[in-house]
Amino acid sequence: MQYRKLGHTDIDVSVICLGTMTWGEQNSQEQGFEQMDYALDQGVNFFDSAELYAIPPKAETYGRTEEIIGNWFAKTYKRDRVILATKVCGPTGWCPHIREGKARLDKKNIFAACEASLKRLKTDYIDLYQVHWPERKANFFGQLGYEPQDDHEATPIIETLEALSELVAAGKVLHVGISNETPWGLMRYLHAADTTGLARIVSIQNPYSLLNRSFEVGLAEISCREKVGLLAYSPLAFGTLSGKYLHGAKPEGARITLFSDYTRYTGVRGVAATESYVQLARKHGLDPAQMALAFVNTRPFLTSTIIGATTMAQLKSNIASTDLCLSDEVLAGIESIHAGNPNPCP
Repeated sequence: MQYRKLGHTDIDVSVICLGTMTWGEQNSQEQGFEQMDYALDQGVNFFDSAELYAIPPKAETYGRTEEIIGNWFAKTYKRDRVILATKVCGPTGWCPHIREGKARLDKKNIFAACEASLKRLKTDYIDLYQVHWPERKANFFGQLGYEPQDDHEATPIIETLEALSELVAAGKVLHVGISNETPWGLMRYLHAADTTGLARIVSIQNPYSLLNRSFEVGLAEISCREKVGLLAYSPLAFGTLSGKYLHGAKPEGARITLFSDYTRYTGVRGVAATESYVQLARKHGLDPAQMALAFVNTRPFLTSTIIGATTMAQLKSNIASTDLCLSDEVLAGIESIHAGNPNPCP
């Protein structure tokens, strides 16, 4: 397993991060335990969760994923071997079961969310506490292009960072990060830290895959220069880059089969690009999913690639992607496909 520094800290995190959002929905607690056991044995020391999980979000499974992780900690006594990341929700009007649909990124909400997560996780500290999405209106969750809106009532970023910094000072959180953020948002967090002495952002968790390389446009330079590494989520684009959904296939138990409204990566351009990447992988005798992950793993702005698996076979294959070195010919093929059909699924 390869390891990289988490931002400006001295913490080494595995280049593969174990995503957990299916636990409590597509995966049982027993299966979650098996995944954690195997991942840790393979050198994966970085787990990522969120108060929102399991996915898709609903009242009866809210917080269930964190509970499964906490139960595993209680059973195994391996909390000290894991760099644990979780997230606090942004506005939740579309999730009325979370703080009555009125969650905000102010001190009251952040403190309440953190205390609840600590209880579910059965731990007294969180290594990396992340803002899941901004409170202001921004281009995230499948959108490109900013549309100005009146968001003057949104909690200011500095107020959010002050609350996060209090959690750091109290020892309940060691480091803080953001997710689904824009270049402007990231720079505002960094400016607030640099000018006030508040906690500095160490990571940004945004989507990044062969189907969505929009991170490269404005965020990659900031990430490298400011040591705010990417935690890449959806590196397999909901599993589509494995090729398993091509030609109308609907594998039993697969995410898009189960949740038909998950259409972010199944538009015309996305399917066309996926077909090209799968053909490229097979031409070179590679597993399409491993090729897609290996590409993400090698990006200079990357800290860790968040994988999510519903079967042990998927988990083993995904972790093994760290052993795959893509040839210059394969990389050239990837760039050729990208040039002809760039960012089909933002």
